[in-house]
Amino acid sequence: MNLPESGYQGEPAAGRWPYVRDVLVFQLKLVLGNVLNVVLLPVSIIAAVYSLFTKKAGRMGTPFYEVLDIARDLEERINIYSAIGGYHATGPSSSRASAHIGDATVDDVVRKVEEVIVREFGSGGTAASAKAAVNRLLDEIRNRKR
Repeated sequence: MNLPESGYQGEPAAGRWPYVRDVLVFQLKLVLGNVLNVVLLPVSIIAAVYSLFTKKAGRMGTPFYEVLDIARDLEERINIYSAIGGYHATGPSSSRASAHIGDATVDDVVRKVEEVIVREFGSGGTAASAKAAVNRLLDEIRNRKR
């Protein structure tokens, strides 16, 4: 197995923090994936039942397959296994999720938050100034989605 560059690499001090980061980000992604599954369960059932009782032009079950397309897009954005290279997308997603979520993946958001925190503390900032900078970044990401 090839370990990623960000993983543990011999010297405890040099590899410890990238490793801890990978563990914490993996845990965050597990939580996000589970939240997605909890939401997806009733939404997919409702879409499937709705598809049985409505007549739409085209493929039977279109609403259900649209839910699957959105779920696939969200799963790819979570990319739970990115610490070991991730996995390949199953193909281009045509879902509407892209319009609502923007192009940011979980890794992109984590990376940007890390950069802001490092920059704030590197310039002599305090925890309060780092928190304010992270809040501005998250507001910017949220506003870009609209």
